[in-house]
Amino acid sequence: MASALFSERYAAVVEELAASRRAAGVTQAELAARLERPQSFVSKIERQERRIDPVEFYDWASALGISPTALFEAVISRMRAPRPD
Repeated sequence: MASALFSERYAAVVEELAASRRAAGVTQAELAARLERPQSFVSKIERQERRIDPVEFYDWASALGISPTALFEAVISRMRAPRPD
């Protein structure tokens, strides 16, 4: 079994997190400041070098002014969408 960090489903999580940040017009540095974390924290998550836990997911959404539930629903939709070959 492949590592979950590199799975297609986890890639969908990361893609949605990055998309939500960009859609909010927020840079990695700005989001990191809102989270009181270094910019590398956001970068490592978006490059799939670090996993995000549920509390951090909640904080990420909240820092962007997004409902964590809505963000998770977007992740689920992305997981269900067919991936290009």
